[in-house]
Amino acid sequence: MTTRTLDRILIANRGEIALRVVRTVRDLGGTSILPYTPEDLMSPAAELADQAHALPEGSSYTDAAAVLALAVSTQADAIHPGYGFLAEDHDFARSVIEAGITWVGPSPEAMEALGDKMSARATAERAGVAPVPGITSPVTDPQTVIAFAAEHGYPVALKRTDGGGGRGITVLADDAEVRSTPAFGSAEAGGGTLILERFVTAARHIETQCARDSHGAFAVVSTRDCTLQRRNQKLLEEAPAPYLPEGLEARLEEASRRLLEAVDYVGVATCEFLLTPGGDLWFLEVNPRLQVEHCVSEEVTGVDLVEVQLRIASGGRLGEVPAPRGHSIELRITCEDPARGLAPSTGAITRLRWPAGPGIRIESGVVEGDVVTPMFDPMLAKIVVTGDTRDQAIRRARRALAETVVEGVTVCTGLHAHVLERPELTGPTGEGLLGVTTRWIENDVLPRLADPGAAGPAEAEPASASPRTRSTYVIELDGRRVSLTIPDGMLAPRGQRLGGALSTGRDRPMQQPLRGRGSSSRAGARAAGEAVGEDPTVIAAPMQAIVTRICVEPGQQVRAGDLLVVLESMKMENYVHAPADATVAEIPVSAGRTVSAGEVLVRMEQAVQPERAAQPGDATTTTPQEA
Repeated sequence: MTTRTLDRILIANRGEIALRVVRTVRDLGGTSILPYTPEDLMSPAAELADQAHALPEGSSYTDAAAVLALAVSTQADAIHPGYGFLAEDHDFARSVIEAGITWVGPSPEAMEALGDKMSARATAERAGVAPVPGITSPVTDPQTVIAFAAEHGYPVALKRTDGGGGRGITVLADDAEVRSTPAFGSAEAGGGTLILERFVTAARHIETQCARDSHGAFAVVSTRDCTLQRRNQKLLEEAPAPYLPEGLEARLEEASRRLLEAVDYVGVATCEFLLTPGGDLWFLEVNPRLQVEHCVSEEVTGVDLVEVQLRIASGGRLGEVPAPRGHSIELRITCEDPARGLAPSTGAITRLRWPAGPGIRIESGVVEGDVVTPMFDPMLAKIVVTGDTRDQAIRRARRALAETVVEGVTVCTGLHAHVLERPELTGPTGEGLLGVTTRWIENDVLPRLADPGAAGPAEAEPASASPRTRSTYVIELDGRRVSLTIPDGMLAPRGQRLGGALSTGRDRPMQQPLRGRGSSSRAGARAAGEAVGEDPTVIAAPMQAIVTRICVEPGQQVRAGDLLVVLESMKMENYVHAPADATVAEIPVSAGRTVSAGEVLVRMEQAVQPERAAQPGDATTTTPQEA
């Protein structure tokens, strides 16, 4: 592969990962180019990027054609996809390469081989790496599941091959659940494919941060432990993975090497595994991109993984990777309420203070005044804490949490503070993390933190700004983001909003919809719930969410438990089922639309119930259990 100079890097992403890549590009002396939507006009990433350009009206970060057109028009040498959005879209990667632009990632063929759960299982089997026992072919009927369970036992997991981050996974405990699960209908309605795996009830999540260049050089930068999860979404990660059985690191490195060589992988990747208490090591997946938790591997090795990505993409050599030293822990700070089972929290951030001091690194893409809605991932920031030892890192993490202040939305810092005091996680042991598995948070921690009477915070009103003699406004000129400084009162009375923005001492509006606009008022949700309670034929949204699939149509007869609508809020899928036998009268929402808590999803014509009329509380949503 010929070495190519990459000076102009378009970053096809937003938030903290966009900001993370912008900084490395600047360190390397390159030019960072950032597309943005109207919600992100005032984002920190757009401020720091050398160039920020508006995507066409109505476009988003998943609009491959719009992103590629911007890369061409700005003469970008390369596109760095970050994670999420287009990062694992092999068709987009292919179109980038065909346009003569360097794709900062593996080849489209490697991405395709690892792109969904079915092809990843087939790749692992071909490489001689054992996946979790399962069926590597489409599963379309309950009988296949029942026959598999008869041989391997329950529980089992049905997984959508196009799912990710814990979405599209349904855990089934017996034959009755298999026969009644809506997973088959949901997959068919959404055009998805299901595979089947044995559900591993007790395991640690261990992964390897890998890199491989076009010259065949391979390295495991570090191992990581990502066991602390909820709904298969990681909350706390650490590197290197502690308390691994003797010889396991060599097994992990060899399995990772085989997986990447099987598809001639070039770039940075993460290989994920389950480690059972009995020592079984099962392959889960390969993530062909940078991971959210890459920071802990960087901290214990001193390696800038974004720089490694860019060097490998340009045809350069991987070079020597230092051995890990010390210990690093990453705390994901998400807008979720531990007292309500980590239910999403939305609203305006009215006060924000991050920790500092020795061993503290903050990765964040938000500032005070930003508004959090369910349109994007719930993560506000990552607090990365590093020490000479694991014990020192844990003590620094406790101190960092005590310094952290986030007001206006509810965040998960209380959960982190709790688990960092639990001896199962922090106590020294030669037998691994005793009792800590991928289900520990859900089965043990959250029940202890639950507060049945907890109410979510109402959306905070943004603070007012003091008038200034001169004010700086961020405007868009011919599709490009620029700053404009003018005397107060020239275009509007002092202190009045100009073009929807009010200047502050930091030259940014106090209220900025970084993550979109939306209300999170619990009072509003309760009012809507009461209105629905007066009419049991109305099925309403239990939370602010995005309608991802509508599984029925007007005039259709449904039975109690039939799947009506699938909602998504902050990357969590929620199924809305029929509370009773009825006929669908009206569906006032459409797929892709954002709905508020209490907004009507479906109106029903209720069947006559001779014994008991359905109660409004019977309408249920379920979040599928995930591996």
